[in-house]
Amino acid sequence: MKQRKNVTKAPEIVLEAAAAAADKKADRIAILDVSELLVITDYFLICNGNTERQVKTIAEEVERRLQGDRGLKPYRREGEREGRWVLLDYVDFVVHVFHQEDRDYYDLERLWSDAPRVDFGTQMEEAEDEPTASEAT
Repeated sequence: MKQRKNVTKAPEIVLEAAAAAADKKADRIAILDVSELLVITDYFLICNGNTERQVKTIAEEVERRLQGDRGLKPYRREGEREGRWVLLDYVDFVVHVFHQEDRDYYDLERLWSDAPRVDFGTQMEEAEDEPTASEAT
């Protein structure tokens, strides 16, 4: 049975993970809503780096940000040693950080082409326009 701790906050948290990836210059950031297609998770965050080191750095930043800001740790982690496809499983969403070549080869967006995309850019711009708690006081 799927563990559902943050189901109401999953869209917000996956956007935060995408922002963390963007801060480390991840390429082609995509968020797929797979909630109607899978029972194991609700979202896939897919992005890539151009080197093994960048792939690892992107994954580390996502982990660091979610643990620091949200107190979340991935339930499962795969592929860190090789740095070609790092998977971070947060139950309600899964982060896939690929090396560019591996992303093109596995092409998860094509595999899950029935899944609606979450518009990461627009959502991030709206979040940036909202005052933070420190700005509001």
